[in-house]
Amino acid sequence: MRIYLRLSKNTDSVPFNYPVNLVGALHKWIGRNALHDFLSLYSFSWLQRNERGNQTGLNFPNGALWFISAHDPDLVKKIVGGILDDSDVAFGMRVQEVTLRETPVFESGTRFLLGSPALIKRTIEDRQRHYLFTEPEADALLTETLQRKLARAGLPTEGVSVRFDRKAPGARTKVSVYRGIQNKVNYCPVIIEGTPEQIGFAWDVGIGNSTGIGFGSLQ
Repeated sequence: MRIYLRLSKNTDSVPFNYPVNLVGALHKWIGRNALHDFLSLYSFSWLQRNERGNQTGLNFPNGALWFISAHDPDLVKKIVGGILDDSDVAFGMRVQEVTLRETPVFESGTRFLLGSPALIKRTIEDRQRHYLFTEPEADALLTETLQRKLARAGLPTEGVSVRFDRKAPGARTKVSVYRGIQNKVNYCPVIIEGTPEQIGFAWDVGIGNSTGIGFGSLQ
Protein backbone atom coordinates (compact mmCIF):
# COMPACT_ATOMS: atom_id res chain seq x y z
CA MET A 1 0.00 0.00 0.00
CA ARG A 2 1.20 3.52 -0.74
CA ILE A 3 0.58 6.97 0.72
CA TYR A 4 0.93 9.94 -1.63
CA LEU A 5 1.50 13.24 0.18
CA ARG A 6 1.17 16.74 -1.23
CA LEU A 7 3.33 19.14 0.74
CA SER A 8 3.21 22.92 1.06
CA LYS A 9 6.12 25.03 -0.16
CA ASN A 10 9.14 25.33 2.08
CA THR A 11 9.83 28.44 4.16
CA ASP A 12 13.44 27.48 4.95
CA SER A 13 16.08 26.35 2.47
CA VAL A 14 16.11 22.56 2.00
CA PRO A 15 19.65 21.16 2.32
CA PHE A 16 20.90 18.66 -0.24
CA ASN A 17 21.08 15.92 2.41
CA TYR A 18 17.41 16.41 3.41
CA PRO A 19 16.39 12.68 3.33
CA VAL A 20 17.50 12.41 6.98
CA ASN A 21 14.73 14.89 7.79
CA LEU A 22 12.19 12.75 5.93
CA VAL A 23 13.27 9.81 8.08
CA GLY A 24 12.67 11.96 11.15
CA ALA A 25 9.18 12.93 10.03
CA LEU A 26 8.29 9.33 9.18
CA HIS A 27 9.38 7.97 12.56
CA LYS A 28 7.61 10.81 14.34
CA TRP A 29 4.38 9.69 12.68
CA ILE A 30 4.97 6.02 13.40
CA GLY A 31 5.81 6.68 17.06
CA ARG A 32 7.94 4.42 19.22
CA ASN A 33 8.92 1.38 17.17
CA ALA A 34 11.62 -1.16 16.48
CA LEU A 35 11.73 -0.64 12.71
CA HIS A 36 15.40 0.35 12.81
CA ASP A 37 16.22 -3.09 14.16
CA PHE A 38 14.84 -5.13 11.25
CA LEU A 39 15.11 -5.52 7.51
CA SER A 40 13.00 -2.63 6.20
CA LEU A 41 9.72 -3.70 4.64
CA TYR A 42 8.86 -0.15 3.66
CA SER A 43 10.31 2.55 1.41
CA PHE A 44 9.85 6.20 0.56
CA SER A 45 10.71 8.56 -2.25
CA TRP A 46 12.69 11.75 -2.24
CA LEU A 47 10.81 15.01 -2.70
CA GLN A 48 9.46 15.53 -6.19
CA ARG A 49 8.24 18.53 -8.20
CA ASN A 50 10.17 21.35 -9.83
CA GLU A 51 12.73 22.09 -7.18
CA ARG A 52 15.04 25.04 -7.69
CA GLY A 53 18.56 24.68 -6.42
CA ASN A 54 21.43 26.99 -5.60
CA GLN A 55 24.78 26.52 -3.91
CA THR A 56 23.24 26.30 -0.43
CA GLY A 57 20.19 24.11 -0.96
CA LEU A 58 16.85 23.51 -2.68
CA ASN A 59 13.53 25.32 -2.81
CA PHE A 60 10.09 23.98 -3.72
CA PRO A 61 8.10 27.13 -4.55
CA ASN A 62 5.05 25.11 -5.62
CA GLY A 63 5.29 22.59 -2.82
CA ALA A 64 6.41 18.99 -3.28
CA LEU A 65 5.13 15.46 -3.70
CA TRP A 66 6.32 12.60 -1.49
CA PHE A 67 5.25 8.97 -1.28
CA ILE A 68 5.67 6.33 1.41
CA SER A 69 5.00 2.62 0.81
CA ALA A 70 4.80 -0.36 3.14
CA HIS A 71 4.00 -4.06 2.95
CA ASP A 72 2.04 -3.93 6.21
CA PRO A 73 -1.28 -2.03 5.87
CA ASP A 74 -1.33 -1.50 9.64
CA LEU A 75 1.90 0.46 9.36
CA VAL A 76 0.33 2.61 6.65
CA LYS A 77 -2.65 3.32 8.90
CA LYS A 78 -0.31 4.24 11.75
CA ILE A 79 1.54 6.71 9.51
CA VAL A 80 -1.71 8.32 8.36
CA GLY A 81 -2.82 8.66 11.96
CA GLY A 82 0.47 10.33 12.82
CA ILE A 83 0.06 12.78 9.95
CA LEU A 84 -3.42 13.72 11.16
CA ASP A 85 -1.96 14.45 14.60
CA ASP A 86 0.98 16.49 13.33
CA SER A 87 1.31 17.41 9.65
CA ASP A 88 4.73 19.11 9.94
CA VAL A 89 7.47 17.55 7.79
CA ALA A 90 10.52 19.85 7.80
CA PHE A 91 11.74 23.23 6.55
CA GLY A 92 8.30 24.77 7.01
CA MET A 93 6.66 22.14 4.76
CA ARG A 94 3.41 20.58 5.92
CA VAL A 95 1.22 17.80 4.56
CA GLN A 96 -1.73 19.36 2.74
CA GLU A 97 -3.27 16.28 1.16
CA VAL A 98 -3.10 12.53 1.72
CA THR A 99 -4.05 9.94 -0.93
CA LEU A 100 -3.92 6.17 -0.40
CA ARG A 101 -3.39 3.63 -3.17
CA GLU A 102 -3.59 -0.13 -2.95
CA THR A 103 -0.68 -2.12 -4.36
CA PRO A 104 -1.32 -2.58 -8.11
CA VAL A 105 -1.23 -5.92 -9.92
CA PHE A 106 1.91 -5.99 -12.06
CA GLU A 107 2.95 -8.29 -14.90
CA SER A 108 6.28 -10.10 -14.93
CA GLY A 109 8.90 -7.97 -16.63
CA THR A 110 7.50 -4.64 -15.43
CA ARG A 111 9.95 -1.76 -15.73
CA PHE A 112 10.11 0.75 -12.89
CA LEU A 113 11.62 4.19 -12.59
CA LEU A 114 13.14 5.02 -9.23
CA GLY A 115 11.60 7.40 -6.72
CA SER A 116 14.98 7.57 -5.00
CA PRO A 117 18.39 6.21 -6.04
CA ALA A 118 19.22 2.57 -5.38
CA LEU A 119 22.01 1.63 -2.98
CA ILE A 120 23.72 -1.76 -3.14
CA LYS A 121 26.18 -2.52 -0.36
CA ARG A 122 27.88 -5.53 1.19
CA THR A 123 30.38 -5.90 4.02
CA ILE A 124 33.56 -7.59 2.82
CA GLU A 125 36.42 -8.19 5.28
CA ASP A 126 34.97 -5.64 7.70
CA ARG A 127 34.75 -2.99 5.02
CA GLN A 128 31.62 -1.82 3.27
CA ARG A 129 31.60 -1.94 -0.51
CA HIS A 130 29.07 -0.15 -2.69
CA TYR A 131 28.18 -1.58 -6.11
CA LEU A 132 27.32 0.38 -9.24
CA PHE A 133 24.72 -0.59 -11.83
CA THR A 134 27.51 -1.02 -14.39
CA GLU A 135 29.00 -3.94 -12.44
CA PRO A 136 27.86 -7.41 -13.56
CA GLU A 137 27.08 -8.65 -10.03
CA ALA A 138 24.73 -5.76 -9.26
CA ASP A 139 21.62 -7.54 -10.55
CA ALA A 140 22.26 -10.67 -8.50
CA LEU A 141 22.75 -8.56 -5.37
CA LEU A 142 19.49 -6.67 -5.95
CA THR A 143 17.71 -10.01 -6.39
CA GLU A 144 19.31 -11.43 -3.26
CA THR A 145 18.15 -8.49 -1.12
CA LEU A 146 14.60 -8.71 -2.45
CA GLN A 147 14.54 -12.45 -1.76
CA ARG A 148 15.64 -11.83 1.84
CA LYS A 149 12.80 -9.37 2.29
CA LEU A 150 10.27 -11.73 0.73
CA ALA A 151 11.43 -14.46 3.12
CA ARG A 152 11.11 -12.06 6.08
CA ALA A 153 7.51 -11.42 5.04
CA GLY A 154 6.81 -15.15 4.63
CA LEU A 155 6.36 -14.91 0.85
CA PRO A 156 7.79 -17.20 -1.86
CA THR A 157 11.27 -16.28 -3.11
CA GLU A 158 11.54 -18.59 -6.12
CA GLY A 159 11.44 -17.15 -9.61
CA VAL A 160 11.90 -13.48 -8.71
CA SER A 161 14.69 -11.39 -10.23
CA VAL A 162 15.68 -7.74 -10.45
CA ARG A 163 17.93 -6.22 -13.10
CA PHE A 164 18.97 -2.73 -14.08
CA ASP A 165 17.84 -1.35 -17.44
CA ARG A 166 21.36 -0.31 -18.37
CA LYS A 167 20.30 1.05 -21.77
CA ALA A 168 18.06 3.67 -20.18
CA PRO A 169 18.93 7.24 -21.22
CA GLY A 170 20.45 9.21 -18.39
CA ALA A 171 21.36 6.21 -16.22
CA ARG A 172 24.10 7.37 -13.90
CA THR A 173 25.68 7.13 -10.46
CA LYS A 174 26.44 9.77 -7.85
CA VAL A 175 27.45 10.12 -4.22
CA SER A 176 24.66 10.73 -1.70
CA VAL A 177 25.63 11.72 1.84
CA TYR A 178 23.55 10.41 4.76
CA ARG A 179 24.66 11.32 8.29
CA GLY A 180 28.17 11.95 7.05
CA ILE A 181 28.46 8.64 5.19
CA GLN A 182 29.13 8.88 1.46
CA ASN A 183 26.99 6.36 -0.41
CA LYS A 184 27.58 5.51 -4.07
CA VAL A 185 24.04 5.26 -5.46
CA ASN A 186 22.42 4.40 -8.78
CA TYR A 187 19.95 6.35 -10.87
CA CYS A 188 18.85 3.63 -13.28
CA PRO A 189 15.43 2.02 -13.92
CA VAL A 190 14.95 -1.62 -13.01
CA ILE A 191 13.02 -4.52 -14.51
CA ILE A 192 11.48 -7.06 -12.15
CA GLU A 193 10.46 -10.61 -13.10
CA GLY A 194 8.24 -12.69 -10.85
CA THR A 195 4.67 -13.22 -9.74
CA PRO A 196 2.27 -10.29 -9.30
CA GLU A 197 2.58 -10.74 -5.53
CA GLN A 198 6.39 -10.60 -5.62
CA ILE A 199 6.49 -7.56 -7.88
CA GLY A 200 3.81 -5.75 -5.86
CA PHE A 201 5.86 -6.48 -2.75
CA ALA A 202 8.91 -4.86 -4.38
CA TRP A 203 6.80 -1.81 -5.27
CA ASP A 204 5.96 -1.51 -1.59
CA VAL A 205 9.34 -2.18 0.02
CA GLY A 206 11.75 -0.89 -2.65
CA ILE A 207 14.90 -2.47 -4.03
CA GLY A 208 18.47 -2.61 -2.80
CA ASN A 209 19.72 -1.69 0.64
CA SER A 210 18.70 1.00 3.13
CA THR A 211 15.17 1.54 1.81
CA GLY A 212 14.24 2.54 5.36
CA ILE A 213 16.35 5.69 5.05
CA GLY A 214 15.16 6.69 1.60
CA PHE A 215 17.01 4.62 -1.00
CA GLY A 216 15.57 2.37 -3.70
CA SER A 217 11.89 3.36 -3.82
CA LEU A 218 10.01 2.46 -7.02
CA GLN A 219 7.76 4.83 -8.96
